[in-house]
Order: sequence, then C-alpha cells, then structure tokens
Amino acid sequence: MPLLLPILLCAALGGIASAAFAVALLWIPPERSARMLPHFVSFATGALLGAALLALLPEAMETAGPAGAHGVGAALLVGLGVFFVIEKLVLWWHSHDEEDSRRRGDDHPGHDHDPGHGGGGGGHASGVLVLVGDSIHNALDGVLIAAAFLKDPSLGLLTTFAVAAHEIPHRVGDFALLVHAGFSQRRALILNLATGIASVLGALVAYFALRQAMSALPYALAFAAAGFLYIAVAGLIPGLQRRADPRTSATQVLLISLGIATIALAERLTHA
Repeated sequence: MPLLLPILLCAALGGIASAAFAVALLWIPPERSARMLPHFVSFATGALLGAALLALLPEAMETAGPAGAHGVGAALLVGLGVFFVIEKLVLWWHSHDEEDSRRRGDDHPGHDHDPGHGGGGGGHASGVLVLVGDSIHNALDGVLIAAAFLKDPSLGLLTTFAVAAHEIPHRVGDFALLVHAGFSQRRALILNLATGIASVLGALVAYFALRQAMSALPYALAFAAAGFLYIAVAGLIPGLQRRADPRTSATQVLLISLGIATIALAERLTHA
C-alpha cells in the first residue's frame, strides 16, 4: 500500500490545510480580502477547468481505450447528474430550514432574534447544513484525489492542487456563514477544519474500493472530471458573471487563463 500515505496526506491537504490557509485570509483587513477573494475564485475556476479537461478526462479516455469511450461519456453524465442532485438536496434542505425558522418566528412574535447571530436556533440549524454540505463535498474531493493517484501520482498531485485552489475561497465563505449562524469564531474555525476529515475518509474508502476494481478507474476519473466541471461552471462562474465591467472582466479572463495554464504546464512537466 505504498500509495495510501500520499493519498491520505494530499486528501488532508485538500480538505484541512486549505481551510487553515483560508483562515489566514481572515487576518487581512476586510476591504483588502474582499478584493482578493474574487481573484482566488477566478484562478480556481481555471484550475478546475484545466484539471478536468486537460488532465482527468484525457487520462480516463486513454485508460479506457476506444472500446470504453461511451462508458467514459456515460460516467461524465452520471457525475454531472450526481453533483446536480446533491446541490439540489442541500439547497432544498436549506430553504426548508429557513421556512421553518420563519414559521417559528411568526408563532412567537415576542421572541427576540439577534440579527448578528443568524436568528438563534434557526441560524444554528443553517450552520449545521453548511457543515453537512461541506462534509459531503469534502468526502467527494477525497474520492477524486484517490482515483487520480491510483492512475498516476502526478495526476493525483494536479488534482490535489485543483481541489485546494477551489476550497480556499469556498472555506472563507463557509467560515463567514458559520459565524453568521451564531457560532463563535473559534468554534466556526474548529468545525470548518473538522469537515476536512471527511476528505481523508473519502480517499480511504475510494482507495480500497478502486484497488478491488481497477477496471472502474477510468470511469472514476471521468466522474472526477464531471465534479470539477460542475463546480466550475455551475458553482463559480455564475458568481463571476455578476460583475461585467470591462476591467473586472479582463482580470477574470486573465486569472482563469492563468489557472488553466498552470495546470497545462504542470501536466506537461510531469509527463515530460
């Protein structure tokens, strides 16, 4: 099991260390961090697109061969569908919780909600949803990292880089949501870090499962590519589109291109 240790370390890097790095951004003055965060998102978008289309998907097609091309396409579609359904479930659960919270407020009009703490119990419930969603997301990240490492350690490192790139801005946002939901900053930090353990668990399960069924590896890589594509196209790009002024748009295009170029260069160097 020579690959298990680097897989678990990289899963921890993607899930836990990225949260710790994200917290470092909180020490930066709010005005400056607010300007920096969209740049991280733009770069992460490019890194995810590059990892999916220049690394994971080509490796899946090469491993599966011509006879497995349709299977790779099917795995890609299934992956997009799975991530869509997971996001829908989290959004539905979150909106359902907010509706229940509003009803509790209507039933008890004299109850004083502290707006700075996300509305008391309802706010904490929203925080729990953030933690559940993060844990699922991190577990899937661990699966993606393990699948990439089993194909090629260099591909695993590229996948870890892409995971960490998109996790950093994601974790900053989650920390803010947890604090808004009523958690203390210290507790929000600890819980945010703790959800990264799910990435290690996901990687551990995927390692043993895929080693028992190596024929499924190219389809796991296609599933991983689908996850990165979905996060980039459905999760990150819509937020970038909210600002359409020429200067911001040019900066976004430049940083997305830089993210893609970074993956392309790393891919070329590791296969030189």
